Amino acid sequence: MNLHSLKPAENSTKGSKRVGRGQGSGKGGTSTRGHKGAKSRSGYSQKIGFEGGQMPIYRILPKRGFKNINRVEYNAINISSLQYIYDKTNISEITPEVLISNGLMKKKDLVKVLGKGELTCKLNVVAHAFSQTAKEAIEKNGGSIQIIGAANEQ
Repeated sequence: MNLHSLKPAENSTKGSKRVGRGQGSGKGGTSTRGHKGAKSRSGYSQKIGFEGGQMPIYRILPKRGFKNINRVEYNAINISSLQYIYDKTNISEITPEVLISNGLMKKKDLVKVLGKGELTCKLNVVAHAFSQTAKEAIEKNGGSIQIIGAANEQ
C-alpha cells in the first residue's frame, strides 16, 4: 500500500459538484448560476420570507387575537402527583423545592395545585395557587395549604 493508492471507503464520501473550474468541467463559465440578476452575483442573500417581489404570505394573512403581556402562567400539578411523591419519598411537607427535586417543575415556575386524582395522606402543601377542589381534598385529609406571595413576584 502506498500513499498514492489510498482511497476512501466506498459510499463514505458524497461527491460534491465542482463548479467554476473551467469549460472542460461542464460547470464552468457561469458556474450554474445563470446569466445576470441578483442570484448570479457573489454576496447575494435573500431576505427571509421574500417571494420574488410577490406580496409575502405573512403580509397577506390577517393578524388575529391578542397577547396579554401581564398573563401569569402556572405549572399545573395534580394532587395525584403529590400522592405519588408522598408514596415515593414519604415527605409530608410539599414545597416547590421538593417538586423541583422530583422533576415536576423548574426553578422559576409558578405552581398551581389542581384537584385531579385522590389524596389519602395528610400533607402540608406550599404553592403559589390552589384550585377549590385541591384545597378541599388537602384539608379533608387533615393537611394544610400555604400560598406563596403574590403571583407577579418573580
